[in-house]
Amino acid sequence: MVAWDRVPDRTFWLRLGPISFDVASPWRQRIIDRLIASHRGRIFNTAGDSLVADFGSAVDAVQSAVAVQDAIAKENADRPADEQMRYRIGIHVGDIMVQGDNLFGDAVNVAARLEALAEPGGICISGVVRDYIGTKLPLSFIDLGPQRVKNIAQPIPAYHVRSETSSTVTPAVAFSLPLPDKPSIAVLPFQNMSGDPEQEYFADGMVEEIITALSRIRWLFVIARNSSFAYKGRSLDVRQVGRELGVRYVLEGSVRKAGQQVRITGQLIDTTTGAHIWADRFEGALDDVFELQDQVASSVVGAIEPKLWQSEIERTARKPIYSLDAYDLYLRALAQFHRYTDESVRDAVALLKRALLIDPSYAPAAAMMGWCRGWQRLQGWGSLSDAGVAEAVRLAIHAIETGKDDPDALWMAANTVSFFAGDHDTAASAIDRALTLNPNSAYAWLASALAAYRRNRSDLAIEGFQRAMRLSPLDPLGHIFAGGVAAAHVISGRYKEAIEWADRSLRVLPRYESALRNRVVAYAHLGRIEEARDWLNRLLEITPGLTIAGTRLFMPSPMHRNLLTST
Repeated sequence: MVAWDRVPDRTFWLRLGPISFDVASPWRQRIIDRLIASHRGRIFNTAGDSLVADFGSAVDAVQSAVAVQDAIAKENADRPADEQMRYRIGIHVGDIMVQGDNLFGDAVNVAARLEALAEPGGICISGVVRDYIGTKLPLSFIDLGPQRVKNIAQPIPAYHVRSETSSTVTPAVAFSLPLPDKPSIAVLPFQNMSGDPEQEYFADGMVEEIITALSRIRWLFVIARNSSFAYKGRSLDVRQVGRELGVRYVLEGSVRKAGQQVRITGQLIDTTTGAHIWADRFEGALDDVFELQDQVASSVVGAIEPKLWQSEIERTARKPIYSLDAYDLYLRALAQFHRYTDESVRDAVALLKRALLIDPSYAPAAAMMGWCRGWQRLQGWGSLSDAGVAEAVRLAIHAIETGKDDPDALWMAANTVSFFAGDHDTAASAIDRALTLNPNSAYAWLASALAAYRRNRSDLAIEGFQRAMRLSPLDPLGHIFAGGVAAAHVISGRYKEAIEWADRSLRVLPRYESALRNRVVAYAHLGRIEEARDWLNRLLEITPGLTIAGTRLFMPSPMHRNLLTST
């Protein structure tokens, strides 16, 4: 069930109701009606500016909504601002009643309420629709949590939808995070001005380096890379970004790479007022790329707190002596890894091997190799040989020994030696140093939580997972953070809390095996055997070859292995 409504052109932030226009106009028929029909939908209730459409498939409904918003955005591109059309779309699944050309029932009402929660030009779906979609479509979702809506007794789990192939369907978070008690900043993806799409990785890598440089400053709260990159390719309202991420400042800019020359522009904006605090431009040769990054980081720091000692600013400096060619390959590997697919992680491994052939002492590449291998093992991507595991551990130990001043290398390497070798003491020491160097690293806190979990330190694990969630509230791996909290509650015997956190994880990724496993274990230990069986059946539908013996091999916590066996 899909509810559509046009947004008023100038006052849509204040008015949720439609304004009147000819709904039978050729414009609507040419775009909306055609696309609904092409996705096997039927149109009802076309009074005013709104309409309701019925689909036999949740996939068809969501695909139709994405296609409509894309088509409208293209249509608007050639129109003056006061003539542009904007629609919100809400989608729900449920029983309906048909009477002539009208539809009635709670499903219609819920779809209408979800439509009111959507951004102008955006799509909001219910949790039921999210479960139906699963991973069938190339979309990402932002969990809005349970929403209380008018005339509906129970809160409705809701999600904003974002198309991975289009910037026109944009998510928004329906809540505001409080500002931390210290200066806070998000570095948004820089625009690639090189005219070469292949250089996109370079612009992304530049932003990652700036985030790392800023994160070394202990008094500064820095949002993690993955949440910042949730805004990539979008037209942004920095005040909204500030509310969604809970930060006072946003840094945005562009990178232009031509031959061996680089130009970086940046501007710092106060999200509470929209005022531009600072803007500057940096130019130089690729050989000076690290110095350029340090200049940008230092200038931003100075703009936020002019009274800081210059020596404190200089501590953010990062001038590695690694080969630039190896660094370039490492940036490409990062770009591949962040796609989180079987093929992209294999491509990342190949790029890292090339980087290490050029510079065997390059700690970030050595450490990231183990992170990729661990991801392959956990996801069951391919067959990871004993030789592959041994290589990952060897490179991780090398990274810990040589990358003592690189927090990313330290936490990645620590996770590898803990996960594959069970050397938790070495891992703990490396993670402590990584967090000393970069206390704002969401993934260093994730590594800390995982290491604590493997040692059955559930309270420390929960603290680490929750810190990671706060530092990266829009992280595409958010299901792992929440699922980790669920697992930690399981090993501590807090089974009701485990179910609650497993639910949060499954709302982000309904097919996440770890959360499903923990839910089965929690229900079994609560004596709710029928519910445990139901969830076990869902788990077996996703992983039909799953066995207790096989699962025990991948359970890093001895206590968790025992709990799993006892069920």
